[in-house]
Amino acid sequence: MGRSEAVTEPLAPMKEQVYKDPRPKEHFDRFHHRSRTKPPNAMYELVRTCTSLYAWTFFRARGIDSAKVPATGPVIIAPNHFSFMDHFFTGAFTRRRVRFMAKSQLFNPPLQFVYTHGGVFPVRRGHRDEEAFENAHTILENSGCIVMYCEGGRSRTGALSDSAKPGIGRLALESGATIVPCAIVGSSHVRNWKKGQFPTVAVKYGDALRWPKIDAASRDQQQAVADEIFERIKALYYPLAESR
Repeated sequence: MGRSEAVTEPLAPMKEQVYKDPRPKEHFDRFHHRSRTKPPNAMYELVRTCTSLYAWTFFRARGIDSAKVPATGPVIIAPNHFSFMDHFFTGAFTRRRVRFMAKSQLFNPPLQFVYTHGGVFPVRRGHRDEEAFENAHTILENSGCIVMYCEGGRSRTGALSDSAKPGIGRLALESGATIVPCAIVGSSHVRNWKKGQFPTVAVKYGDALRWPKIDAASRDQQQAVADEIFERIKALYYPLAESR
C-alpha cells in the first residue's frame, strides 16, 4: 500500500460525527477533577489486558522500536489516527500507563466509569476546551504519558490528513515534554471487523523530540512544531505502509 492509500477492501462506513457537545462545561468538571487528582487505577490494567489481547490475537498487532518511548518522565506519544483502537494499539507495546483525551460524547453511563477510572479525560467537542489542556499539563507535570493526535479527529478516508492541528504543538511547547512520533499502519480497516475482516496492524515508534519550553507560544510557533511532528509521523508511516 503506497502513498495513494489504495486499499484492497472498501472501508466499512463510520457513524456520522457529532461535532458539538451541547452539555455545559460544568457537566465535565468531575471528570477533569479526577484526572488531575487521581492516577488510573486497576481499571487501566484490566482494559489494557483485554484490548491488548484483542489487538494481538485478531489484528496480529506488532510493535516496532517501542523502547524509544522513555521509561520515565513526561512524554507525549503522537500517532496518526484512523480508528477508535489507536489508543489501545499505541499503549499495547509500552509499560507506561498511557492516558489520552477522548471526545466528550463518549462520557455517558455506563462507560464513563471505565474511562475515568482508566485515566481517560474528555475534550468537549465543538468548544475551545482549556480544561482538557489543563488536565494534560497536570499529567505531564507529574511525569505522566499522554497520547495526542496531530490530526485531531479520526481520518474518515483511510489516508493521512493533509495537515496537522496546532494543539499538539501548543502542548509540546508549553510543557517542554518529550515527544515520540508514532505511525500506526492498518488500523484504517479495523472497523471492517463487522464484515469479518481483521487487518494486520503495525505500530512503529520514532526517535524522541523535544523543544525548549515556551509559556506563551504564538499560533505560528505552535503550528510549526505540529507540522514538524507530523512530518516525522509521515516519515515512519509511508515506508512501513509500502513494505506491507
